[in-house]
Amino acid sequence: MELYNSLTKNRQALPDAPVKINMYSCGVTVYDKCHIGHARSLYTFDALVKYLRYRGYDVKFVRNITDVDDKIIGKANQTGQTFDAVVKENIDLYYKDMADLGVSPADVEPRATENIPLMIAHIEGLIGKGHAYASEGDVYFRVRSFPGYGKLSGQSVDKMLEGVRIDKDEKKEDPLDFALWKKAKPGEPSWPSPWSEGRPGWHIECSCMSIKHLGTETLDIHAGGRDLIFPHHENEIAQAEALTGKTFAKLWIHHGLLTINSQKMSKSLGNFITVQDALKKHTVNALKLFFLSTHYASSIDYTEDKLGDMEKGMAKFKNLFVKIKSIPEPQLAVRMDEVEFVLDAKEKILQALDADFNTALALGHIFDLVTATNRFIDDGKQDDYFEGSVHLAGKFLREILESIWGMKLEEAVSGLSAEDEAFVNERAQVRKAKDWKRSDELRDLLKARGILVEDGKSGQTWRRS
Repeated sequence: MELYNSLTKNRQALPDAPVKINMYSCGVTVYDKCHIGHARSLYTFDALVKYLRYRGYDVKFVRNITDVDDKIIGKANQTGQTFDAVVKENIDLYYKDMADLGVSPADVEPRATENIPLMIAHIEGLIGKGHAYASEGDVYFRVRSFPGYGKLSGQSVDKMLEGVRIDKDEKKEDPLDFALWKKAKPGEPSWPSPWSEGRPGWHIECSCMSIKHLGTETLDIHAGGRDLIFPHHENEIAQAEALTGKTFAKLWIHHGLLTINSQKMSKSLGNFITVQDALKKHTVNALKLFFLSTHYASSIDYTEDKLGDMEKGMAKFKNLFVKIKSIPEPQLAVRMDEVEFVLDAKEKILQALDADFNTALALGHIFDLVTATNRFIDDGKQDDYFEGSVHLAGKFLREILESIWGMKLEEAVSGLSAEDEAFVNERAQVRKAKDWKRSDELRDLLKARGILVEDGKSGQTWRRS
């Protein structure tokens, strides 16, 4: 398997499974509700972790929660709530969004406030090595003391300086230096430190929590959004490698940004869509299919038309699984290598996912498999392996759609009521008896109840309209 490494600007092969992979992803800052941009990030990396495990890797996954930050303090001041109340409210909303999206919890989900002594120790180490300095209760990282600064974003220090606003009252030695520790203002949350009552800077949180909870100074994979490359991830590298002298992360992966009708999402523009807003209009399966329909590293544009197309796409899966459900369980087992159209599809799908987790390409092959399975069913029973072949196709599709991509197929493929099932069974019987009049009556009756029956070479199947 290969993943594109934002650091080397090339695809990088992972070691052959089974090996252990330590992976970290930047999580949410809990000052407001999660929006669909957060949903894309949470879902994409959850699906990647599940695929790595499917391919035999032993993945330890850590995703943090930033629960102390200027934005949280600002929200508390704006709303009149306490800092703790803002944090609790938004963490509760975050976990509800995760549950509703069907995104699995990470193996460890550390909160910044639970790891402050570790951050203080890390900062002390940087000061001791001359990479950081205290200034009036704050502590800053000396950017120019770290020769590799800019290697992730591909910017030179001199070029960065051109875009930096210089404040006359700045306490920094250099405008590029960034905060490791911030002295608290009156009324702000704070913790004791050798420099002041204050709080850690945002960047130091991720470096410390990833190293601690993954148990290594060199991560295998660090993940996040493209908007975090600079300055957040650049600063993570600097403050980690300056202290340890080791590569902080071997492989950096970044997902693209999300826009709404080709515009950046913004409350001022009225196009800020929370996870719950999206799920009121669309199924979670359609939202996931939308995320999968574009390569994770590419930007993606959210429109109602696209989500409508995704609902239609989910209907194709639903209709096929309804057909499969109507076919008896196989009496004879079949192997994957005995069913050519399923084996061919599986190889193409896994090749796409192995090539930088290309879900868009894999999705095209999945729809091809749906078409091929429908055609196989419609052609009718050719031999004793018919039922086994159909159910094998269904089993593999469920492996991808449910186990890796987290689709909620049981919700999508609802069964029949006892009454409707009786009508469907009766129609099958009267067709065998060639009572076409009653067959048509039952077809119309079922259609009025939202159930479409279809006749193929393999017999009668049904789906919801």
